[in-house]
Amino acid sequence: MKITSITRTIRSTKRLAEIIKVLSAYGFRQVLVDTGIHRLLDREEESPEYRSASSVPRPVRFRKVLEELGPTFIKCGQILSTRPDLIPAEWAEELKKLQDRCTPVPFSEIYDVLSIDFPGRLDLLFSSIEENALAAASMAQVHRATLQDGQHVVIKVLRPGSRQLVEEDMALLESLSQIVEQYFSNLGYSPVAVVKEFSRELSKEINLIYEGQSTDRLRRYFEDDPNIHFPKVHWTATTRNVLTLEEIHGRLLSTISPDSLTAQERRAIVAKGTDAVFKQCLRFGFFHADPHPGNIFLQPDGSICFIDCGMTGQLDRKTTEQLIDLVAGVIRGDIERLCRVVVELTDTDPAKTDRRDFRADLQHLISHFQNADLQHIDISTLLTEFFDMLQSYHLQCPGDLLLLTKALTTIEGVAAHFDPTFDVLSHVEPQIKEIVVNRYGIHAIKDRLEKTAAGYFQLLEDIPKDVQRFLDHVRHRRFTLNLEMRRIEHMADKIDLASRVMGIAMIIAALIVGSSILILADQLADQQGFLGTMGLFGLGLAGIYAAGFVISFLLPKKRK
Repeated sequence: MKITSITRTIRSTKRLAEIIKVLSAYGFRQVLVDTGIHRLLDREEESPEYRSASSVPRPVRFRKVLEELGPTFIKCGQILSTRPDLIPAEWAEELKKLQDRCTPVPFSEIYDVLSIDFPGRLDLLFSSIEENALAAASMAQVHRATLQDGQHVVIKVLRPGSRQLVEEDMALLESLSQIVEQYFSNLGYSPVAVVKEFSRELSKEINLIYEGQSTDRLRRYFEDDPNIHFPKVHWTATTRNVLTLEEIHGRLLSTISPDSLTAQERRAIVAKGTDAVFKQCLRFGFFHADPHPGNIFLQPDGSICFIDCGMTGQLDRKTTEQLIDLVAGVIRGDIERLCRVVVELTDTDPAKTDRRDFRADLQHLISHFQNADLQHIDISTLLTEFFDMLQSYHLQCPGDLLLLTKALTTIEGVAAHFDPTFDVLSHVEPQIKEIVVNRYGIHAIKDRLEKTAAGYFQLLEDIPKDVQRFLDHVRHRRFTLNLEMRRIEHMADKIDLASRVMGIAMIIAALIVGSSILILADQLADQQGFLGTMGLFGLGLAGIYAAGFVISFLLPKKRK
């Protein structure tokens, strides 16, 4: 075994001992006993700290555990606070109080990091660097600096040893999560998968290039918007350990009292912030996931600037479309569509969910909001109740969708703080309607039909090869048939629906292709007219088929 491996093992053992002692001290020893983790180290009796802590609520004690264990656990707690599908609401609320502030490390240590990352050219990049930290957190701290060309910047520097600490802590947590998953198989989610997700998020936190790329991407989205700004990244002075950004002038919203602003100024700040967040989430699919007042500057010209883009979320096209379907389902009161979209979003086997109870609970949830005016709908309350319901059915949402929820509820909180009369949903209603219309507009339908037709043509091309492969397997006795007769009626309905959809899609595709050929032939013919007319007639017929097909799916389905 290499010396480095031995050293790492010794450090892990010491760290595990520290984790066990802290958990025991705050009254979580029984969890260690239930999982057998306590046997990994020397047995200890309950400490005086345990007896004094036992009267404190468990969520509060858990927060204190994370704070005492340091940056990795603080960051994991902050991520966990955005996952109400994993923990009860009161635990999530308590974890939102986690503070990631600490005493700055000496500038000499920061200077060593800079010297290593910019060997021989540190003085060529910066004319000066302020020794006093502008801000300090558990993983990085920020200093003002001036580039050689005179531009004022801020540099975010990863604290020495923080990357190694995070990597070792996460490796240890992955091992512990396997033990927890073995002993608590009825949690409704996989602790191993959750820890891996946290590990991916933390790997972004300890690579400042990722934050720079996220900042640059958001800056490009709003480069033509005079009201929204993101800092410019100076890539020549940026590495994994150092991020150099333009210095932003103005005041953080967290330092501004609403009473010091006029009603018009408050309304303008809230409107700009709301527009920016909703555009990121619903239009661009890439968003700043933590837009709290400490991350938003009010600049002298009245524009707002978002900083600290380390925590971002991204929705792929499919998830974005599912989200739009979800909004459309709420607007239309289409419970069947809502059930379908929720099951798709949570990647759940419908056979494992009581469809009738789930549908009833969903109906009960949205009935409180469906008939209310938009200004009386609280996004935070709606989402909290929704995730409580998901948790009761052991359903999990994608992590990025929960980050989106965090972003929306955070900006709603900013709006409530600066202008309690501001109606977030009414303000963004035109934006939401535009997105929904685009989702179901003629161009979007045409694109989806073309993709569907292409898919079915590919399927038809593959059928002979697949049949031949199947027959070869049967001929050589390499064929195994497993049948499980469950929910056969549901399966029959699905097969019937699929066959009808395939038939209609193939008819539409054939009409489009055939009509296009007729129109092209008409253009090439000496005497134009008849073929073109037939082609246009065919396209019109395809459009009627497509419209009827889409309308039949958009209309709410009645239960039989």
